[in-house]
Amino acid sequence: MRIGIGYDIHRLSEDRKLILGGVEIPYIKGLVGHSDADVVLHAVCDAILGAMAAGDIGQYFPNTDQEYKNVCSVKLLKAVEAMMKEKGFVINNIDTVIIAEDVKISPFRDSMRKKIADTLGLSIDAVNIKATTSEGVGALGRNEAIAAYAAVMLIENDQRR
Repeated sequence: MRIGIGYDIHRLSEDRKLILGGVEIPYIKGLVGHSDADVVLHAVCDAILGAMAAGDIGQYFPNTDQEYKNVCSVKLLKAVEAMMKEKGFVINNIDTVIIAEDVKISPFRDSMRKKIADTLGLSIDAVNIKATTSEGVGALGRNEAIAAYAAVMLIENDQRR
């Protein structure tokens, strides 16, 4: 059994779509980044890579590579999943928390859980999405950015329940 954590943060801008957990959220701002800037999926990717002791998302999908310009982060998650399977691991569960001051996450929580579960071939019960605010503190509290944390438990393929 292995556990990994991931974190990501991106600034909000009025000229981008807001994508969280692979789901487009109707909002007046979106996240700025080289890819679609999906902080949830980026944190999940980093958590999986961390559990495998395989570095971080920036090593595999650098923001200097035009191949990943505006790429859908679901594609990145699928690539990380392939690395994970190659190393003989499967996901036991994923737990995430989104820190967003103004965006309401609860109406989209189940859609995000389903998107992540379907992408990784998991039961929806293996994926959790939580949300909180920053209580007005810092860049997150000023609604300048959105951040996400993820924790992932991997098990060796032959130990799967």
